[in-house]
Amino acid sequence: MPEAGGGVAAIGVLDFRRYGGDPETSARLAPYFSEEGFLRYLLKVEVALAKGLAARGVCPAGVGAEVERAAARIRTEDVAREQARVRHPLMSVVNCLRERVSEEARPFVHFTATTNDIVCSADACRYADFTRNVLLPRLIGLERTLISIARREKDTLQIGRTHGMHAEPVTFGFAVAHYVSRLGRAVLAIRVAASELRGKLAGAVGAYNAAALFVDDPLALEREVLASLGLRPSPVSTQIVEAEFLVDYFHAVVSAFGVLANIADDMRQLHRSEIGEVEEYFGEAHVGSSTMPHKRNPSRLEQVKSLWKAFAPRVVTLYADQISEHQRDLTNFESTLFAAEIACGLYLATDLLDRTLAAMTVRRDRMEQNFRMSEGLIAAEAAHLLLSSSGHPEGHEVIRRLARESVKQGRDFRELLFGAPELAPFLERLAARRRSLLEEPRQYVGLAPLRAVQVCEQWENEINRLESSLH
Repeated sequence: MPEAGGGVAAIGVLDFRRYGGDPETSARLAPYFSEEGFLRYLLKVEVALAKGLAARGVCPAGVGAEVERAAARIRTEDVAREQARVRHPLMSVVNCLRERVSEEARPFVHFTATTNDIVCSADACRYADFTRNVLLPRLIGLERTLISIARREKDTLQIGRTHGMHAEPVTFGFAVAHYVSRLGRAVLAIRVAASELRGKLAGAVGAYNAAALFVDDPLALEREVLASLGLRPSPVSTQIVEAEFLVDYFHAVVSAFGVLANIADDMRQLHRSEIGEVEEYFGEAHVGSSTMPHKRNPSRLEQVKSLWKAFAPRVVTLYADQISEHQRDLTNFESTLFAAEIACGLYLATDLLDRTLAAMTVRRDRMEQNFRMSEGLIAAEAAHLLLSSSGHPEGHEVIRRLARESVKQGRDFRELLFGAPELAPFLERLAARRRSLLEEPRQYVGLAPLRAVQVCEQWENEINRLESSLH
């Protein structure tokens, strides 16, 4: 039977369908979230601690290098066998290290540390690395795709919709620029939250009891060891890092996930047969339905929303994990391990949505057709405002009644507007440019094209700076 991780023996959906089934995706995520990847980060912290102790003269100078060599020889199966024997997730790692070093070095493996010094620091390190090396570059790729669409379609007329109903004219580029801004802010929030992830080497209750026996300044030792891992210490720890750093990170992750779901849902709605303003790419061999050969479903857009539905509620577990009795209890240990899947889910959804949008067809002809369905009625907002500005005391009410009459009679609203004798004196006062907005409502797009360009320029500059900072 194939091994779990990509074959039929896998239980987790991420393993056999989304993660293990794609070698490229697996190669990107495995260094941070696979069992082997997590082990490497645990060992990385243990090595950093041993080197820090050696630098402080707490143990012989060569211990750090010896522990590092031993760590490179440990495999996940070694740890699994030891864990089955001792039933402790980190002591199994420590024992595997001790078995592979000299008697002189053995006492100083994991010296002065408690389990969560290592686990909390490893988690902070791997999430920060994953964010910088994998997640942010992929989110930046999606942001660039959105910017490209918004710029290309900045002048493409589209009927705006509120409550699912035709509202006022916009441009499709402006509609997409809205998501450029939202995703841009979400990306920056993830970056900030990841940079704030903290580690600890404060011991069993966070008071540096053990380290204070052997070094004059345990706080400095903690800072130095964590700095070698690219981390800062939790301001004050118990047996665990202050929970809010990890909660804030995953809140930012789930917030970004929500933006992706909203994009996917909007595009899915525009894909409807009766709207048809966008089309998800559908290859020659693709199948839309097992029984209806004609179907061309927006399945990838639906998958993005479905992933969000699966992963977004999990952030509640992180909020629950903020509660730990006194200096520590174990009710958040197993649950925190599942948090990695939320980060994986965002990466997978980002990759899927980016590829889908990049290949999506924008049906300008259908946007024009849909616009014309309400072309007369949508002059109503401008009409009531211009009438009011010309001195009409009940502009809104008059136009509301005309609009209802237009629908009832099946006549163009503009015909009724310009044919109403009582309104003529007010309409005649309008400047030609303003009157033309009533005659040709397609001109009534406000600043939509300009704002699309401005938003794209702003966020392109932001992500260029962000991308430069990642290298």
